[in-house]
Amino acid sequence: MGRYTGPVCRLCRREGVKLFLKSLRCDSPKCAIERRGDQQPGMHVVKRRKLSDYGSRLREKQKVKRYYGVFERQFRRYMDIAGRSKGNTGSTLMSLLERRLDNIVHRLGFAGSRRQARLLVAHGHICVNGRKVDIPSYLVSAGDTVTVKSRPKSLRFVRQNLEGFTGRVPEFLTLDKQDAPEGKVVRLPGIEDVSIPVDPALIIELLSK
Repeated sequence: MGRYTGPVCRLCRREGVKLFLKSLRCDSPKCAIERRGDQQPGMHVVKRRKLSDYGSRLREKQKVKRYYGVFERQFRRYMDIAGRSKGNTGSTLMSLLERRLDNIVHRLGFAGSRRQARLLVAHGHICVNGRKVDIPSYLVSAGDTVTVKSRPKSLRFVRQNLEGFTGRVPEFLTLDKQDAPEGKVVRLPGIEDVSIPVDPALIIELLSK
């Protein structure tokens, strides 16, 4: 199954929470969640039924997958890594997802959405520690420096996004809006740095069976 190419606002309505899949629209009155509340997408709208235990766990996993834009196989790989790591599995899983380069680029304000950030990375506009990295799933480490490639097209695009950036840079990152915008990973992200309400325990319970 390929990447979802339909209207992304339907995904937010399906999960009943803003996934911020569009840059400006999500913060405007045009947002589907703002206009339609928790009404499910589709022609024949039915009253939302009470979820079963399995359904609530599945929805939590789907919400996180859609928020970070990862496939099932990628998500399972992160789960395997988290399961083999020391510490809380749920916190480690969310930390791995937050460390993705496309997510870091978005959280720094270099791109308006994670989808846009993926394209920015894949097209070679982003450098990590001075070297070009074109893999959106690349995991940054504490102390890494994320910069924009020093060419007019790259700098112009990122500066435009930074001008319209109204979000808050998370505490595990620092942003320097100099001639070439630069971000630094101060520490590894924790569960408190995730910008979407999520209960990792439900995901772990679902995937552990």
